[in-house]
Amino acid sequence: MKAWCAALADEVGGWPQVTTRIFFGFTALSRKESMFALLPRTRGMETANALAFRLDAPTPGIRARLQKDPRIGSAQMAEARWFSFALLSDSDLRDALSWLGTAYEVVGKTKKPS
Repeated sequence: MKAWCAALADEVGGWPQVTTRIFFGFTALSRKESMFALLPRTRGMETANALAFRLDAPTPGIRARLQKDPRIGSAQMAEARWFSFALLSDSDLRDALSWLGTAYEVVGKTKKPS
């Protein structure tokens, strides 16, 4: 799991406007100032092999994708909607990267209040 998350952090950390930082046992991924994902470092999200990503207002298409994927869990935290994604094998990395990309795009479209 550590190797998978390190690879994901390295890949996503190279995307435009992305910063990474250590956050309570996780690697937090942010676009500008908005956190959109948490990758486990010393602790997991729901399970030891799950990462988390944020989607505040999923579109109907994204909501349908979430419901179809058995590796997805969810939790409401404050006003943000967080979803977990269980990494079970190397083949899950492509889908994890896809979900991280979706969260990255959504947070990029969200305007923060001034």
